[in-house]
Amino acid sequence: MNDELKRMIIARRIAEELSDGDVVNLGIGLPTMVARYIPPGINIILQSENGFLGLGPDPAPGEEDPDLVNAGGKPVTVLPGGAFFDSADSFAIIRGGHVDVTILGALEVDSWGNLASWMVPGKMVPGMGGAMDLVVGAKRVIVGTSHTTKNGEPKLLKECRLPLTAVCEVDLVVTELGVFSIKPGTMILLEKHPNYTVDEIRAVTEAPLKVSPQLKDMVVQA
Repeated sequence: MNDELKRMIIARRIAEELSDGDVVNLGIGLPTMVARYIPPGINIILQSENGFLGLGPDPAPGEEDPDLVNAGGKPVTVLPGGAFFDSADSFAIIRGGHVDVTILGALEVDSWGNLASWMVPGKMVPGMGGAMDLVVGAKRVIVGTSHTTKNGEPKLLKECRLPLTAVCEVDLVVTELGVFSIKPGTMILLEKHPNYTVDEIRAVTEAPLKVSPQLKDMVVQA
């Protein structure tokens, strides 16, 4: 399974979790793909922590505005009725519990809902950005990540080893292999990739793993 297919599977499955009217914050990278797969009839309001509500689709080539970028510095558009504000108001929205769902990536996530998403020892990083506030302030936290590292090491762990972004805040994890909810100390496999067995998924998952009695296959084809 190539990286682009993995990202597509994850983003499309996460999009199914969103409800009409949700205020949603999409993290940098893979989470931004979720906007492409919003089901018909579902209208969400995208929030960017650098000061926007009502983000629209990517601008057409050549129509990018260098003064209109999301938190990751990527050019964006704003829909009619969208709003611009400063960082103080933006984080008041986040910390005030007005974001329904935040979707972000992870370096590690564990069976307690702990998240490590910002620092790799030995590498220079600018900081955790708004993630620390978002995962605490949002009503629901969804992590979208590849199931293993590029070296094949599990990213779904019994306990995180890297510095934490937040403690016990993750509600749902979606990887290319499955959908996992979190109960204290355990991950519950809700859906799995149809081409993989539970044992194959368990073999690349360090976190204690239980299987839902209602386990079903993910939809992985267009």
